[in-house]
Amino acid sequence: MNRNELRKADINLMVVFETLMLERNVTRVAEKLFLGQPTISSALNRLRAMFNDPLFIRVGHRMEPTARAEELIQHLSPALDALSSALSLTHHFDPASSNMTFRIGLSDDVEFGLLPPLLRALRQEAPQVVFVVQHVDYWRIPDLLASGDITVGISQTRGLPANAKRKLLRHIQPCILRADASATPLTLDEYCSRPHVLVSHTANVSGFADEWLAEIGRKRQVVLSVPQYSALPALLAGTDLIASLPDYTATAMAALGQLFKEPFPFKTPTLDLSMVWLSHVDTDPAERWLRARLEAFMSEHGVSGIQSDKLL
Repeated sequence: MNRNELRKADINLMVVFETLMLERNVTRVAEKLFLGQPTISSALNRLRAMFNDPLFIRVGHRMEPTARAEELIQHLSPALDALSSALSLTHHFDPASSNMTFRIGLSDDVEFGLLPPLLRALRQEAPQVVFVVQHVDYWRIPDLLASGDITVGISQTRGLPANAKRKLLRHIQPCILRADASATPLTLDEYCSRPHVLVSHTANVSGFADEWLAEIGRKRQVVLSVPQYSALPALLAGTDLIASLPDYTATAMAALGQLFKEPFPFKTPTLDLSMVWLSHVDTDPAERWLRARLEAFMSEHGVSGIQSDKLL
């Protein structure tokens, strides 16, 4: 297709096609694009005529793409990314007057440990802006970014899509939380003998700490697995339970006055906390402002740094 023929193409159809490739379901596409199902069905018929191919075959409740559709999306997605980037250059963003809604993905440890100081600052800088936070981990980030449910995510990361951009925010230092204060940190033997609480979003009773212990021929006793960090202060209070968690989360919980933070009694591998976004929002003024604020308050060298998944 030459440039003149592009005038015949409807970009709205291309957006519908890309969303169909992601969702594989007409109802979900209609909900995501705020359109009626008949409109999506009509768009699909026009796409089929345009490309002279069925594009999607119904298999149960899913719309499975044809080989031609798989080939088309490889060319279409980068083109839509480039168009989005170009259009983003045409508008200015003023945080003081904006009422935009930003959709952010944060892992549970980040939400508890690093979001509160950021939010306090943003309430002053952008009082009308709305922030919608979704829980993410390194498994969910790629899908949530691709679907547009979030535009930026902060978590441990792996297996990112080719059009993703990643910025390291900080190295995670594992720490211990306990309710019983002591002048001396736990020894390795004490760490292994004490009962542990594990935070796992997938209901596991084994985490990174168990792998690290296995490498030195030791193991611990996990007696409780919970899905989120926010439960730890109430669970640990008045018990001999201990929990292993990232340093920034442990610092925030210890600041509440009920728990005490201390270092691990053995050397651990380095874990990284990163910010991830897709290339099509890279130059968007509003998204650039958001990423700058996230970095300022969530990196180890930013504003919060001067203050004192498969998980730990």
